[in-house]
Amino acid sequence: MNNSYSVSPALDNVDEAQPQSNLKDKLDRAERLNKTKSLLLVVPLLAFITVFFLLPIGTMLLRSVQTPALSVAMPQTAAALLNWKGMALPDEQLFDVVGHEILSLQQARQLDSVGSDLNRVMSDAKTLMARTARGLASEAVEPGSFNSRMTAADKRWGQIGTWMQLKKMAPTYSASNYLAALDLRYDDQGKVVQQPESRRIYVSILIKTLMVALGITALCMFLGYPLAYMLATLPAKTSNLLMVMVLLPFWTSLLVRTSAWMVILQNNGVLNSTLSSLGVINQPLELMYNLFGTVIAMTHILLPFMVLPMYSVMKSIDSTYTRAAHSMGASSFRTFVQIYFPLSLPGLSAGGILVFILATGYYITPALVGGRTGQVISNFIAYHMQTSLNWGLAAAIASILLLIVLVLYWIYDRVVGVNNMKLG
Repeated sequence: MNNSYSVSPALDNVDEAQPQSNLKDKLDRAERLNKTKSLLLVVPLLAFITVFFLLPIGTMLLRSVQTPALSVAMPQTAAALLNWKGMALPDEQLFDVVGHEILSLQQARQLDSVGSDLNRVMSDAKTLMARTARGLASEAVEPGSFNSRMTAADKRWGQIGTWMQLKKMAPTYSASNYLAALDLRYDDQGKVVQQPESRRIYVSILIKTLMVALGITALCMFLGYPLAYMLATLPAKTSNLLMVMVLLPFWTSLLVRTSAWMVILQNNGVLNSTLSSLGVINQPLELMYNLFGTVIAMTHILLPFMVLPMYSVMKSIDSTYTRAAHSMGASSFRTFVQIYFPLSLPGLSAGGILVFILATGYYITPALVGGRTGQVISNFIAYHMQTSLNWGLAAAIASILLLIVLVLYWIYDRVVGVNNMKLG
């Protein structure tokens, strides 16, 4: 009897453990199944982000460091230049390699395109290549005479600085595009120096773009905050009407809105004609093809992107807080400063960062309204992609702009981000 009593509890424990183990396995399988379903639902979005966002950015970053002019078109020259120490003029063997590849490109009618590619980094490289090809093609070149023939065609072949410039372009990947985007270059000794003052363009334009973006953001905050406050506090009927007016620009093409501002701001436009008829001005104001026109048009276009985030936050603010402050004797101004405004800061910050990022990359409006003095960095990126076909420089400028925006966003989030906001 004692044995039967000692065994039965163990059997009971086994019987109880098996259902618990089976239940746990079923729960684990159900959880894995739910995770798999969730992952499958997210896969299309991940694929979309990868194909249309991550891959283009990766391609842009790769293109920004590619310098294939020599490594692809003149591979033997590139390999020989990489082995050249740069302490003295190259030997006859290197002259021979360069001369033969220049003649080969001339016969294949590819010398002009290669010279144009080299010209983006080395000044007058296209002229150098063309003169050299003509000098070498005039008569047969004996082995060992490429040095004298090339130097006779263009004296720059006898200068070590010319070879140093070519050596910097020999690698397939280099920082040449980034140097050009920062108004820097390699000198004849291979050191990084500033471009001549007449060729310093991009740094000043980049700073100007950031200042314009900050100015437009500030204007949108100043104009959008009262509008968002009205939308959040007025009766529903009036608020809905105002919301339709705010959303109306989204139903109109960006090109149409920009063209409308061109009609308003031009010398014989609506604004100048009205001011002239009222006797306010004697001659038309220069409102277009300058920075003023760019800022005005972009502020109008980007204003809804500021209003909507602020409205969504203001609408969720509980009016109990303001009523409690009034009941305790606080004035309307103090209630707004210490209660309402801090609660609305998340919407203000979200709208501000959204408008700033959009403003830094705007292209159509500055191109049409800004003219020469009202253009921003995006216009130069488009120029190098569409006209000069210097995609490497365009990618480098865009990468620098992307990095600056990310750094500014990180600083903004650390200093005045939503997590750092507290009631006063």
